[in-house]
Amino acid sequence: MKPSADKLGLRLASLKEAVEAMEGRGNPAVVGRATKVATRAGQRVSMSADHTVVALAGSTGSGKSSLFNALTGTEYAQVAVRRPTTSRAMAVGWGTELPNELLDWLDVGRRHLVATDDERLRNLVLLDLPDHDSTEDAHRMTVDRMVDMVDALVWVVDPQKYADAALHDGYLKPLAEHADVMMVVLNQCDRLTGDQLKHCVSDLRGLLDREGLRASPLVATSAVRGSGVSELRESLVATVARKRAMVHRLSLDVKKAARQLSNDLGPKVPAKLNNSLKEQVIETMGEAAGVGLVVDGVHDAWQRRGAALTGWPLVSWVSRLRPDPLKQLRLGAMAALEHRPTDVNRTSLPKASAVQKARVDQGLRQLIDQAAQGMPTGWVAAVDQAAHGNQALLADELDTAIARTDLKVASGAWWWVLFSLLQWLLILTVVGGLAWWLAGPALAASGFGIPLLSWYGVPAGVWVALAGVLAGLILAGVGRLLVNAGAKARARRARKELNAAVSTAIEAQVFAPVQAELDRYHRAQAAVRAALR
Repeated sequence: MKPSADKLGLRLASLKEAVEAMEGRGNPAVVGRATKVATRAGQRVSMSADHTVVALAGSTGSGKSSLFNALTGTEYAQVAVRRPTTSRAMAVGWGTELPNELLDWLDVGRRHLVATDDERLRNLVLLDLPDHDSTEDAHRMTVDRMVDMVDALVWVVDPQKYADAALHDGYLKPLAEHADVMMVVLNQCDRLTGDQLKHCVSDLRGLLDREGLRASPLVATSAVRGSGVSELRESLVATVARKRAMVHRLSLDVKKAARQLSNDLGPKVPAKLNNSLKEQVIETMGEAAGVGLVVDGVHDAWQRRGAALTGWPLVSWVSRLRPDPLKQLRLGAMAALEHRPTDVNRTSLPKASAVQKARVDQGLRQLIDQAAQGMPTGWVAAVDQAAHGNQALLADELDTAIARTDLKVASGAWWWVLFSLLQWLLILTVVGGLAWWLAGPALAASGFGIPLLSWYGVPAGVWVALAGVLAGLILAGVGRLLVNAGAKARARRARKELNAAVSTAIEAQVFAPVQAELDRYHRAQAAVRAALR
C-alpha cells in the first residue's frame, strides 16, 4: 500500500520526536542525518504538493542533456563541448507559471517555462543536473544535494559506462531503498545492434536487480533518433498523474532515517528502576546523611528528658547535667523553621565517612547498571549523568530534609507531668515523716496529749519517710521502664519520618532525573516504531 500524505505527516512527526529524544544520546552521525531528513521533509511538504520534481542525472558522455532536450522539446541544455561549466542545475516547467518557491528551495537558478496544451505536463518540473563524475567538485556537490531533495530520479547511462562503479557504488546501491522513485535509462542505444542492445539491457537489468533495484524500471532510449523518448515522457507523465512521488519519496527518506535510529537504539530493553535497589540506596544515603545518629539522638534525648521528670527528684537532677544530643546536632526545635522559608536550616551532623560514601556509590552504581542494562552507550552515560548530576545539591537537600523533620520530642509525654507531681508529693511525704519523727518527742511532752506512735520500736514518722522514699523509687523504676519503651517508640517513629524526608529528597534529586532519562528512552523507541509503520 502506497503511503498517503496523512501517514507521511504522522511518520514525520514521529521522526522529529525520536530525533529530539535521542539528541545528545544517540550516535551523532545517525541523529544528525535523521535531523536533516526531518527538516528537509518538513520543508518539502510545506512547498507545492501539486508539482513533481524529476531530475535527470548521469555521467559525462551519457547523452543526458540531449535526452533532456528531447523530452522537453527545447535546446536549453547545452551538450558536448558546449556544455556549461556551471554547477547549478537547470529546470524546465510546463504551463503558465513556474513553482518558483519550490525552485528557490531547490536552489535552481536557471529555470524555463514551456507553454503547452497538454494538461498532464503542467505539474511536472524536469531538472538537468551536472555530471556526477565531473572533475569539478561543485558539480558533484550539486548532484549529491539534489539526489536528496528531488521527488524522483532518472539515471541516464550509456552502453560504454553503464556498469561504472562510481555510479553504482556511489549512488545506486546507497539508494536501493528508494528504488520505487528511481528509473534507469540506457541512452544511445542507436550505437548498438539488436543483439548488442538485448545483451546490454539484460546485463544491466541483472546488475540492478542484484543491487536491490528490482523496483526501478529500465528503459532504452536514443535521444538522437527519438526512440524510447515518447515512452519515457509518458512514464514521467504517469508519475505526475499519480501525485504520490513526493509523498512516497519522503516516506522512504523518513523510514530509512527511522531504521537507522532504530539500529542505533538497539533492541528494546526494560529500562526501569528496581524498587528494591531504590530502597537500598535510600537506606545507605540516609545513613551517610546521619539518620542513624539522629535516631540515636532522639532515643537518648527522650530518655534524658523523661528521666529528669519521672525519676526520683533527689537524684534525677543529675541527668539534667548531661548535654541534650539533639541540641548538639541542632535538631529538635529546628522543625519550627519549616514555616519560615527565608531561613536556611543546617544541622551539625558529621560528614559521611569514607566507608559510608563507598556504600552509597556502590548502591547507586548497582541501581544505574540495572536500570540501564542493555541500553546503548550514549543512553547509559545520560542515565549516569542524571543520577550524579545533582550530587552537590543533594547533600544540602538531605541536611535540610533532616533539619526540617519534626521529631516530636520537644513536648514529651503527658504522663511525665503526672509522675513528676507524684514524685514531689512523695518527697513532701518523706519530709513530713521526718518532721513527725523529729518533732514527735517534743509534741508528746507538750501536754496536748499527742502520743508518740511507733511500730516495732521505730517511730511512725520514720516509717512514713521510708514509705515515701520506697514509693518514689518504685515510681521512678516504673517511670524508667515506661520512658525506655517510649524512647524506643519515638526512635522508630523518628526513623520513619526521617526516611520519608530523605526519600523525598533523593527522589527529587536522583530517582526523578534517572526516571526522566528512562522515559525519554522509551519515548524514542515508541517514536521510532511509529515512524516505521
